[in-house]
Amino acid sequence: METIVATVDNNVNSHQTYLQAVHYLNNSEVVAFPTETVYGLGAVATDEVAVKRIFEAKGRPSDNPLIVHIGTVEEVNDYIEEMPAVAKKCMEAFWPGPLTIVMKAKPGVLAKSVTAGLMTVGVRMPDHPVALALLQTLKKPLAAPSANRSGKPSPTRAEHVAKDLNGIIPYIIDGGATGIGIESTVLDVTVDVPVILRPGGVTKEMLETVIGSVVEPTQAEQKIESTPKAPGMKYTHYAPDAPVYLIDQETDIQQAISQLQAQGHKVALLAPYSFENAGADYFFSLGEQANAEQMGEYLYDALRRCDQTDATLILAMAIEKNGVGTAIMNRLEKAAGEKWFRL
Repeated sequence: METIVATVDNNVNSHQTYLQAVHYLNNSEVVAFPTETVYGLGAVATDEVAVKRIFEAKGRPSDNPLIVHIGTVEEVNDYIEEMPAVAKKCMEAFWPGPLTIVMKAKPGVLAKSVTAGLMTVGVRMPDHPVALALLQTLKKPLAAPSANRSGKPSPTRAEHVAKDLNGIIPYIIDGGATGIGIESTVLDVTVDVPVILRPGGVTKEMLETVIGSVVEPTQAEQKIESTPKAPGMKYTHYAPDAPVYLIDQETDIQQAISQLQAQGHKVALLAPYSFENAGADYFFSLGEQANAEQMGEYLYDALRRCDQTDATLILAMAIEKNGVGTAIMNRLEKAAGEKWFRL
């Protein structure tokens, strides 16, 4: 299969590109497109044949549900059974934006593969001009996980999508680098106290200013052996080829790198730019220390760039779990399989 990469600019003035993408989507194909979080791999969410092509392209387990993207707030009622008051408040405060809201799905509307057998569905309205132009031109919902092979770091640039899916999918809309760089927050509002199923750009603190108490399970609490209600809760994600180890900020980074090099490793270091001269064989800056938003923007690109080296081990510096830092550590812990390097 030939994969076409069509570039649009941030002014969203490439109408023909959207019409071509819509043509593919209306013919049960998949299309990759940028959002403000990461690139998504979209298929019409009411088309079972198309949705199954997402799973085939990604090599994604079929029991991992998909998020439904919509182009207008009004559409949400077409796909959910009821609108809890807390969901309405969240939409008013955070949509369009990086917040997925899990609600009870309307029976018989969405493709069965979207919900993976659950009675619920996650819905969001992305805050990206290209994503919104595509959705509003299509006038249908798009089921869209990240546009990468399952288990690999999520794509924040079109070239990341092409590296994973060239020859596998027909069409990629190149809208440049994404902004936030990590996937949306997933909030389950079907329970008495809303639960964050996946941390993201909309933090627990931000949610609580709007809707009151919110539960955010720890990494250990997320390991229950039940069917996941949201992407990213059951399977290993975000992993480059070389093994990743987390390293604490208080550890002597130079000593750690020297020890690993003495063991024959070529070390890649992912850390704030102030650690550039720590002696790693390869260094990938995550921006300024204590700037979690910047770290989120750089993280997946840095993990992917490690694959372009001959590094045999990757050290990733941990940050504090507060605000967006919680989402960053969620992704890093998954990339590392919760492995830590200790001197």
